[in-house]
Amino acid sequence: MGGQCGFGPVPGTEEGPACHADWEVHVRALTTALRRRGVFTGDEFRDAIERIPPAEYLALSYYERWLHAIEQLLAEKGLLPAGPDGPDAGAAQAASA
Repeated sequence: MGGQCGFGPVPGTEEGPACHADWEVHVRALTTALRRRGVFTGDEFRDAIERIPPAEYLALSYYERWLHAIEQLLAEKGLLPAGPDGPDAGAAQAASA
């Protein structure tokens, strides 16, 4: 979905917090920890976000996309079990919170 044209300017915010909910802070921290430990690179993370199907991408919030990318990368690397607790379980739970 990244790099697509026709969606207008990215809406900005006036010096507000980077995260608006506690779970977003946790997703941000988890992403940082996993990258620092070499579980995935920034390029892999960006690519995982860009591979989210367009309709799903547009329905997710910023940090829901991050969570989806983390889950996808961990599953692809064999670090996340398949099944009801596997990829997409966390994004679905975050969306309902």
